[in-house]
Amino acid sequence: MTTLEALVSAELAEPVDPRVSAMAGAIAAAHGAASRAVLFYGSCLRERQLDGLMLDFYLIVSDYRAAYDKRWLATANRLIPPNVFPFAHDGLAAKYAVLSETDFAHLTSTEADNVSVWARFAQPTRLVWAADDGAREMAVTAISEAPITLFQLTLPILAPDAGHSVLDIWQQGFNRTYASEIRAERSGKSTSIVDADSARYFAVGEATLQAIALRMGVGPNGEVGNFDHPDRIERRWARLQRRGKWLSVLRLAKASFTFAGGIDYLAWKIGRHSGMPVAIKPWQRRWPLLGAVVLVPKLLAKGAIR
Repeated sequence: MTTLEALVSAELAEPVDPRVSAMAGAIAAAHGAASRAVLFYGSCLRERQLDGLMLDFYLIVSDYRAAYDKRWLATANRLIPPNVFPFAHDGLAAKYAVLSETDFAHLTSTEADNVSVWARFAQPTRLVWAADDGAREMAVTAISEAPITLFQLTLPILAPDAGHSVLDIWQQGFNRTYASEIRAERSGKSTSIVDADSARYFAVGEATLQAIALRMGVGPNGEVGNFDHPDRIERRWARLQRRGKWLSVLRLAKASFTFAGGIDYLAWKIGRHSGMPVAIKPWQRRWPLLGAVVLVPKLLAKGAIR
């Protein structure tokens, strides 16, 4: 086990509120034997606040077809991963996204065609339910790839000979990932995430550089080699940004079928993060897919999302 994997394993095992573990078990039970792991992440983990908020989980399953009674849900999850569902348990509200083990491994790697998974799992996460030791090992392996992916796509685009710190790499990387999705958060959010837990990001960042050095080798002065040429990495980011914006809209549209009240949740979350209240009209609740399609351009124009 590498230093990075050891840090990830320890972080995943850190304790959480028992209500989080109970909800994770209930989410896993809803998908039966297909459930492999449940991961807790996001603002509720960072802020240690549960009541009145919506908790964020990822459910990792062995196979989409085995996870659902309805074939169309499996097909939707395979074509545009992940599916997202609302969930309530013991007075708490949550949403959870579903990914197969195969997709989880792919979407945390440098082969991913969008940032949504590796950008999230480069941040702190807790493994709050696992089917067995194999599932735990799967989670550690996949999540350990997330910061490596972020660093390998960030290091080549940093200004050369500028003396960047480990925290600079994180902040620059998160700046790029935030620009690659439709986001409600204000500018500077990526910096505040790193600053709020700088010791963690420094330790994981150092271990990430060690892991990259093992793979890529080091230069004559001990520098870590670039994953690719800076020009190609910039073109890669441009593709990630274009694809990420479109995927955000497609996932929103898909969620109108899987997420009861999803358009109201969207309005609440945008208002919470942007400070701009978002009013949902009755017709948008009756036809959430059309309502979401109409809503997104207006929010972009107002600057409530970017």
